[in-house]
Amino acid sequence: MSKRVVLLISGLLLVTSLMSAQQVTLRFFHRWPQEPRKSYYDALVAEFEKQNPDIKIVMDSVVNDSYKEKIRVLVSSDDIPDVFCSWSDSFAYNLVKSGRIKPLNDMLAKDKAFADSFIQSQIKSFTFDGKIYGLPQTMDGKVFIYNREIFNKAGITKLPSNYDELIELFEALQKKGYKTPILEGLQDPWTISHYLGSMFQLYLPASVTQKDYAEATGAFTDAGYKVVLERFKQIVKYMGPNATSMTHTDVRNLFAAGKLPVMYVQLAEFGLIRQSNPNLKYGYFGFPPFKDGKGEVGYIEGAPEGFMMSSTCKNPAAAEKFLKFIFSLQNAQKFVKDIGAPVAIKGAVTKENSFPELLDAVEILNEAKGMVPWFDNAVNIKVADAFMRGCQALATNDKTIDQVMADVQTAAKIVASEAKKK
Repeated sequence: MSKRVVLLISGLLLVTSLMSAQQVTLRFFHRWPQEPRKSYYDALVAEFEKQNPDIKIVMDSVVNDSYKEKIRVLVSSDDIPDVFCSWSDSFAYNLVKSGRIKPLNDMLAKDKAFADSFIQSQIKSFTFDGKIYGLPQTMDGKVFIYNREIFNKAGITKLPSNYDELIELFEALQKKGYKTPILEGLQDPWTISHYLGSMFQLYLPASVTQKDYAEATGAFTDAGYKVVLERFKQIVKYMGPNATSMTHTDVRNLFAAGKLPVMYVQLAEFGLIRQSNPNLKYGYFGFPPFKDGKGEVGYIEGAPEGFMMSSTCKNPAAAEKFLKFIFSLQNAQKFVKDIGAPVAIKGAVTKENSFPELLDAVEILNEAKGMVPWFDNAVNIKVADAFMRGCQALATNDKTIDQVMADVQTAAKIVASEAKKK
């Protein structure tokens, strides 16, 4: 081998060694191991690494409920990922209380164009004591969707304007032969929290929920909670015998296949329904108010979901670069096209990359008076679990409403005691 070849090989090895030595590693954790988001984030990371060969992304993901538990454990330890996804409001706040989440105010102040690219109302849910701890990627809300073909065949032309008319709708569908006019995958506890959050908002006075949702003062003794649970059980009656053995995804697939009249879904699921059945025609309506309700009307349950950064990150400049890449307009538009969900980046949803129902979803969010956080994000998780697990038992007649509320009140006392010690 000639000296020239040896020197050339040695030089290449030296360059490779230097590049390897200079390469930094970021840990990225999210909750979408399923399609279509898995492929989206796989491609996003690959493109980022291609554009930034000095940064290596080590990515991990686990599904929804497992993610909630794992990220809490990681944040409470010294093993926290550098960049990770998070729900907003109380879920985010409980992570922030660990002291291991990095405020992003300085990052946003240094790049006004980037800061202004967000729909500002969505950042509020990640803001605590004037500090911004997370950036919103998706916007979301909850609505009933209905199969237009089934409604036409059943002769149903009027959508419910109150809760009584919602029950009348289910009765009318059953009389037309649809034994299960509405269905939910109650095997997934979070689906129950979405029902309860909407119903508590509409039925209870704001003064009651504000007091009870706060950890230090929550008691959940108002009689209105029992009324809501009675009405939740009334809705479950129309779901048939299989609701507690099915997942939300199972039910959404049934709806997409045209086999289900009504379902309660997130706006972010419109894209998944379209991908399953692009020819399905469906409409939607919000959770109708109660005639005897004392809550405010015009709000929609939902919240942004986004990403946070660890305050213990060893390479914050690289992490900031990765965050900016995630939230770039180009990637936000690709997210809308690939996933079919509304996002919190201005100009990301267009006629070219979306579809009529998704444009309507964005309009629904824009027209709402305001957002009410998902119930399992609005209250301490111990209280949320007591409600969610309790309502699963309620649906199977294994517990009474009084027993469920006793469990909730016990959980609330524990939470209040812990909050007062801090």
